Amino acid sequence: MSLSTELLSRIEASGKISEAALVNVRLWLGSGSLPAWAVRGLAELVDLAAWAELEDRFYKGIAFGTGGMRGRTQGKVIPPSELGKVSALGTPEHPATGSAYLNSFNILRATKGLFLHLATADRPSPRLVIAHDVRHFSRTFAEEAASAWIQLGGEAFLFEGPRSTPQLSFTVRFLKADAGVVLTASHNPPHDNGFKCCLATGGQVMPPDDAAIIRRVESLGIADIMDLLSGPSQAAQVVSAEAEAAYLDQITSGILDQEVIARHTPKVVYTNLHGTGDVMVIPALRRVGIDPIVVDEQREHDPRFPTVRSPNPENPEAFTLALKLAAEHGADLVLATDPDADRVGVAVPLPEGGYRLLNGNEIAALLTEFRLSSLKAAGILPQDGSPAAAVVKSIVTTPLVDAICARHGVRCVGTLTGFKWIAGKAERWSARLVERAGAESASLPLRRRAALALRHSTLFLLGLEESHGYLADDGVRDKDANATALILCEFAATLRARGRTLLDALDALHLSHGAYAEDLLNVTMEGAAGATSIQRILKSWRTKPPTIVDESKVVKITDFGAGKADILDEEGEAVPREDFLVVDLADGRRVAVRASGTEPKIKFYSYARSVAADGDDLAGARKRARASVLALRSWLELDTKARAK
Repeated sequence: MSLSTELLSRIEASGKISEAALVNVRLWLGSGSLPAWAVRGLAELVDLAAWAELEDRFYKGIAFGTGGMRGRTQGKVIPPSELGKVSALGTPEHPATGSAYLNSFNILRATKGLFLHLATADRPSPRLVIAHDVRHFSRTFAEEAASAWIQLGGEAFLFEGPRSTPQLSFTVRFLKADAGVVLTASHNPPHDNGFKCCLATGGQVMPPDDAAIIRRVESLGIADIMDLLSGPSQAAQVVSAEAEAAYLDQITSGILDQEVIARHTPKVVYTNLHGTGDVMVIPALRRVGIDPIVVDEQREHDPRFPTVRSPNPENPEAFTLALKLAAEHGADLVLATDPDADRVGVAVPLPEGGYRLLNGNEIAALLTEFRLSSLKAAGILPQDGSPAAAVVKSIVTTPLVDAICARHGVRCVGTLTGFKWIAGKAERWSARLVERAGAESASLPLRRRAALALRHSTLFLLGLEESHGYLADDGVRDKDANATALILCEFAATLRARGRTLLDALDALHLSHGAYAEDLLNVTMEGAAGATSIQRILKSWRTKPPTIVDESKVVKITDFGAGKADILDEEGEAVPREDFLVVDLADGRRVAVRASGTEPKIKFYSYARSVAADGDDLAGARKRARASVLALRSWLELDTKARAK
């Protein structure tokens, strides 16, 4: 009897894991394709009676969603055969085996599924660009994906080292590739990694390709990819220096007033939080005349992210070292990017000393005001605005952006959460421009392209997500912290020239439009039990919605996942179906409910607004708005516990 067969018998006889997990265990062990170390590792877990670990590894197949896959590469329990020879940076010798985990087997299933979707008789050798961040197994997975792609008959390009997600998006278009893959789990915990793909547009996969790729991936079993893992390794072509330089040119071209930076250069502290941001942010800042003060302790690429609890620029703790350095140097601006440099966090000095972190909604509002004002000052956008110009934001991003756009005379288009929807709008507008003004129009400098877009299509002004994701130019089709960092520095310089700060600019917005407050409640529920609870909560909101929320009557519920009629956006396009609900209350407040597509979380967004009578009342208005959203949070916390049972 083989070890695989014996082990399967032991697991079946134990009665310790669910039937759903047993189905996947049988598929994996019964395939006869797992390498010896993987089978030994599972046997060691059985010897340890680590049944909860086995359940978490096999209770489902890892979901290949519309953005790819994301999951654990290391179990909570790591058996000796997986641990093996640990690297200097703490990476085990092998990723965790399991249908629900991210490992070489699932990476190759995804790679082959993507290839099968793209390869046609007319294009038998599709071109793929691969990037990776600094996480455990990122380089290994990238090289395995590249090798598999070449073995399947494709052409693969791989960056020589860690690179950001937005740089991948740009490079896919620059190299005229058919697809791109980045190995990253963004700001997730160190034990996670991910496989995120885009197609030729550089944007994440959209319908109908998403469903077709998912079907391809799900049709593949372990036995279907083992020849790719055991076959002779194939080396990808290295992404050229020309392509790297072109991206640096792209992000620095977003600066509209180089002179203001030269005359009023802000003092900037920057940290890449051990991730890829330093590769482009630092040289880009230096090119425009800013020599950033870098947090050296966080400069090294390290998958353990040892100086932070979480490499997430949304979290105040991630700024601890940067703020200490900022205080020592009297910095005007503090910037932090996450591991794949698609999100950016910001801290600014307080008048009384110290620093305050801006939340993602505040950054979104400030960027909107600055970008629209700057485009008008540069003569790129008409002074009265234009209905042919638009900002695109996720529906859960602050309504303050809508108010700013209205004052500037431009449209504000709402999309589902997920930057692919924002990028999708940019792509459609660009395609319309090309159709009406010629192929060369999409690659023209901003000033010339803008004039054509305003006449023949829609000018993409800005893309925004409250989760610290922003895009200021449609040369990239994903959120871009590298480019955003530069624009924030230009904003700081512009304000410095006037003797003002970002906080002054935020005060002006709140006096003009009202003090807006937002809150995000993340409820994390990991593993098989957590996934069940999340679905129970969502179902409960849909089938038994509240009629009163925090003593305010529910006046409208917009359910984006149910109903016979399509929900249309500001352009009259149908919003795709998703498990996402927006609840409007009689007192003007709002609540949104959605399950995260990339993390084991259910998220609750709350919104409130209070009008300030004058400058003296601004602090009071903010306090009132904040108290109002926190009351919603308290109500949601209690309600969620009840619905999860």
